[in-house]
Amino acid sequence: MATVEMLMPKMGESIIEGTVLTWLKNEGDTIEQDESVLEVATDKVDTEVPATHGGVLKKILAKEGEVVAVGAPIAIIEIEGEDANESSADESKGNKEEEKEALIAAAPAQTSTLLSDNANATEAEGDERFYSPLVMSIAKEENISKSELSTIPGTGKDGRVTKNDMFTYLKTRNQAPQASSPSKASAPTPSPKVEISISGQDEIIEMDRMRKMISQRMVDSRRISAHVTSFVEADVTNIVLWRNKVKDAYKKQEGEPLTFTPFFIQAVARAIKDFPMINISVDGDKIIKRKEINVGMAVALPSGNLIVPVIRNADQLNLSGLSKKINDLASRARINKLSPDELSGGTYTVSNVGSFGNVMGTPIIMQPQVAILAVGAIQKKPAVVETPTGDVIAIRHKMFLSHSYDHRVVDGSLGGMFVKRVADYLEAFDLNSDI
Repeated sequence: MATVEMLMPKMGESIIEGTVLTWLKNEGDTIEQDESVLEVATDKVDTEVPATHGGVLKKILAKEGEVVAVGAPIAIIEIEGEDANESSADESKGNKEEEKEALIAAAPAQTSTLLSDNANATEAEGDERFYSPLVMSIAKEENISKSELSTIPGTGKDGRVTKNDMFTYLKTRNQAPQASSPSKASAPTPSPKVEISISGQDEIIEMDRMRKMISQRMVDSRRISAHVTSFVEADVTNIVLWRNKVKDAYKKQEGEPLTFTPFFIQAVARAIKDFPMINISVDGDKIIKRKEINVGMAVALPSGNLIVPVIRNADQLNLSGLSKKINDLASRARINKLSPDELSGGTYTVSNVGSFGNVMGTPIIMQPQVAILAVGAIQKKPAVVETPTGDVIAIRHKMFLSHSYDHRVVDGSLGGMFVKRVADYLEAFDLNSDI
């Protein structure tokens, strides 16, 4: 019998590490190739990891709760054969080289800079620890110097600093006066913790991992971006009438429903092409103008949490293509079957608050994007309609569009014109359109 190392797999182009949530198999269990043996969490999604070989799970190397880099060994599998060790070593070396090359190729420009800065820090400060691009990005945002970063205690593998270590350090750092450089003094100070009284009748509920992540990201977004929201009311009567006419035939033909979401995504993608400076990100004092139009859509999960899968190149899909993509992503999101890549790379986000009966909202921007659109419930309203023979009062289907944008880089004129253009595309929908 021989042994082979099972490595932490690559789970997305921007994912460089994962947290072991649960081992589905125990040491000594017989496993089949491609059988799920553990659950791993990334900053994008939780996913099951299949066995790379069939055999016996001889030893578990990564404990539950441990953060493991992509390409690092997580278990040893005993298999039949004599050359497994040698082939495994070659495979391990090849995989690690591929992961390194893929990381460098897939990382954005600022990540490459951060990694370069980290190499310089190691040389200058004698700090041998590895810092992930996420940690380096936080350090850059908070003006943490190389020498200061080297003093932060790490709870990850080999003393590595994790995202939570950075947030814990920042709370302590910002609470105490710093007799250091002006850049440190200018770091934002968090609000003091509010003391909460608890009675014997109250229930204390621990946040799950996803809720903690959402909480931190929403607070970070409000701190990073200067949020402003513009509102426009759109007349979507043509869309409602056309959808009512074709939805039954569409479901019979395609085996899935035709919702309103494809219409919203289509209008947003068209408006982005008209106003490309909405499709940007901010990196310090630089603006990154995105070429692809990748629209994220917020999906409510059975747990009550929200997840945002991404429709890549949404401007290149027709209404039917958008409908199929949206239905597929939404259904797999609700059963936790999305890959990390399907949750990353978004350049603009749409949230349908109307599905909860809300008429409008003030959504929080998904970083590093600079804008997000909330679409409200469609309601029948009396409205003045212009006709060749004069104005008349008619019943129309109307909805509010709420556009939140980052006022650091998107002024009111651009933010307002963009959402008005979305409304224009919705109102101009052709009743003679083909699906």
